[in-house]
Amino acid sequence: MTIEEAIRNRHSVRQYDGRPLAEEQVANLTAEIEKINAARGLHIQLIQNEPKAFSGFLARYGKFRGVTNYIALVGSKSDDLKEKLGYEGERLVLLAQQLGLNTCWVGGTFTKNKAVQVDKGEKFVAVISIGYGLTQGKAHVDKPLGQIAAIAFTPEWFKKGVMCAMLAPSAMNKQNFQFEYMADGKVVATAKNVPFSSVDLGIAKLHFEIGSGKDSTIWK
Repeated sequence: MTIEEAIRNRHSVRQYDGRPLAEEQVANLTAEIEKINAARGLHIQLIQNEPKAFSGFLARYGKFRGVTNYIALVGSKSDDLKEKLGYEGERLVLLAQQLGLNTCWVGGTFTKNKAVQVDKGEKFVAVISIGYGLTQGKAHVDKPLGQIAAIAFTPEWFKKGVMCAMLAPSAMNKQNFQFEYMADGKVVATAKNVPFSSVDLGIAKLHFEIGSGKDSTIWK
């Protein structure tokens, strides 16, 4: 499965069959997490076989079932930490999809437990449930394109980037981000000042880069 196919096929899944992850899947995820942590100064962790992680409030109101594995998004406190974790967390989400797994982003309703290590000066931001879904989930409803970006008189790569960003998961499917093509060929990406929007912006920026074929130097 290509990364583009993973983007199209991946949808949020909250109910899992509880099976442990396969050794090969764990090896691939762990290797990518180690690579990301080393490159970005983060402390992302793959937590396995923790059946109590999504009990209580999440089970009752979030409709999560059978979650025993998740990715904890942790990093040193900084102004851009949430955006950085959104970007790198989504990279892991797409890898998981390519490995035959399902995922769901979880924000403010998750309470950290002892399995997650948060060192001094670090912040725990969110988790991503991961495992074998009972379903493949459903596609979210997109906002009108005009509320995400003005694409008239913009290059094809910008349009492709915006369309790919519209497939990105976001809190409550609100898609509180926007993209603007600048006269110098750079792109400005912004998000509304609402909960989880910085994480959503990081997720959307990764999608934009994949769709447009550009790298992080495109941002202004």
